[in-house]
Amino acid sequence: MIAELISVGNELLMGKVVNTNAAFLAEQCTALGLSCQYQTTVGDNADRLKDLVKLAMGRADIVILAGGMGLTKDDITKEACADLLGRKLATDSATEERIKEYYKKIDKKPSDNAWKQAKVPEKAIVLANSIGTAPGVILEEEKTTMILLPGRPEELIPMFKEGVMPYLASRQIAAMESQTVKIVGVTEGEVAQAIDDLMDEGKNPLIAAYAKMGEIHLVVTARAEDEKKAKKLLKPVIKELKMRFNEHIYSTEPDVTLEQSLVELLITNNLTVSTVESCTGGLLAGRIINVPGVSEVFKMGHITYSNKAKRKIIGVKRSTLDKYGAVSEPVAREMAKGGIAMAKTDVSVAVTGVAGPTGGTSDKPVGLVYIGCCVKGKTTVREYRFSGDRDKVRRSAVAAALVLMRECVLEYVSEMTFGKKK
Repeated sequence: MIAELISVGNELLMGKVVNTNAAFLAEQCTALGLSCQYQTTVGDNADRLKDLVKLAMGRADIVILAGGMGLTKDDITKEACADLLGRKLATDSATEERIKEYYKKIDKKPSDNAWKQAKVPEKAIVLANSIGTAPGVILEEEKTTMILLPGRPEELIPMFKEGVMPYLASRQIAAMESQTVKIVGVTEGEVAQAIDDLMDEGKNPLIAAYAKMGEIHLVVTARAEDEKKAKKLLKPVIKELKMRFNEHIYSTEPDVTLEQSLVELLITNNLTVSTVESCTGGLLAGRIINVPGVSEVFKMGHITYSNKAKRKIIGVKRSTLDKYGAVSEPVAREMAKGGIAMAKTDVSVAVTGVAGPTGGTSDKPVGLVYIGCCVKGKTTVREYRFSGDRDKVRRSAVAAALVLMRECVLEYVSEMTFGKKK
């Protein structure tokens, strides 16, 4: 089936909001085996929206609209689609009750326009909103189905997973099964070369590759007569990918993040961790701490932005800083070692670099970052050259630090296991 995505909102057209919904929906549609051929953004204008929806209905089986489902006057998606299809709006009692409960929970009185969200087109399938008050709506026509979703990602994502995915899966003539293989420590080009023979067009299962920040995700999708046969088709391909990428695969579960897999690795091997950050300013610690249960292993995080902080807090030698500068391999090494000494942990990761946009020199340009990881006394330091603005350099450094930490911990675990066997 062919799907088309329409994002609604002036804020998207003006660049005030980054359209993460489109990326999420496109990825999910691909995983479900839908062919996503067009993506469009339109402002809060009923006539232009109706023209666009009418065009999409002529070329797609599924039209998904995100945004314009709220309580303000410029939220016109439901109204425009209902008018286009010749359907009247009526109050949905279940949504009305959820609105009452929502405002009761936050101890607020609903505004008059809040009840606008309880109005849905007649003959609609209503999708409950588990986070907010705007419902989702499915409108089935003879040749095309329209799916209307709220624009806030925190509402759209759970609604899609809980309501839309089961609906779309039931509409598929064939069963679809997908699995994601998440890879780190190799480049996008190396991954592409390694799986070139598996990516011929029309193959079943189909492999789609996505480059993330510091990661490559391979989504493998199989189509068959039923779920059991689709899963059977997936198994040999997943097995082959595991053989080709081995320890570079950190998970085959869609919701497991790199930091989550790393925390689980530390917990399994009874290892504690600390961080020492300069240019990343706490972003690394924040990403690790975002994992539930991390308190079992994360003991301390230091932000040593100035040279004085590096000396006084973490013990970097003045002579090292004077001779090599703060952004250098020796300083990263001493930061990592100092992290273990100060926090009394088994593992410590340190980051120092030039995030920009100023501060770079010919010898040490913007984007130069050194990352050190010390595991039980063994320290590894790597030099990185990142591109992009300040934010991208910092986020790239965090991703690289997580990958390096994972590699160093795996190396330590392997050595300990080998030693026990000996």
